[in-house]
Amino acid sequence: MGARRTSRYQRKSTGIRPPMSDTRSIWHNDYLGLVSRLAVGLIFIYASLDKIGDPAQFARIIYNYHLLPGQFINLASLIMPWVELICGVALILGPGKDGAILVLNALVAVFIVAIAINLVRGVDLECGCFTVSSKAKSNALNLLIRDVGLLALGLYAMFNKATRFFLFRYPA
Repeated sequence: MGARRTSRYQRKSTGIRPPMSDTRSIWHNDYLGLVSRLAVGLIFIYASLDKIGDPAQFARIIYNYHLLPGQFINLASLIMPWVELICGVALILGPGKDGAILVLNALVAVFIVAIAINLVRGVDLECGCFTVSSKAKSNALNLLIRDVGLLALGLYAMFNKATRFFLFRYPA
């Protein structure tokens, strides 16, 4: 009987596994998944609080974007902050993570389009992102860059399949 040939990664006694490919380790990293979910979730929770507290001022900010018909502005100012809050909490806790991050990424994509349209128009914006204060004017290009970064982080959270740090899980 000949000696059994094994590769250097198939040693059963040491428990050494073959190294994962770089893309698999990044997309399934529990710690990066947790950080991205916490970051996106906390950003949206924080962003929703001031808007929930003053929906009339938030409606004025939405109106200044000149993108929605007048009859939808108040409805959007009442619903959008609650969607941000609920999805942010769901993203952090775990259940509904896939739906929550999909909705939040869609919101960020809409924000990017709205800011880009007003950047092309040359409109000076009050973002309404984190505060509804009229003193919160920002450069539209900076807002666009920030939102693209947030979208990249949200896309990572969406495609990261790690579930190790979920506070609540659905039964398997």
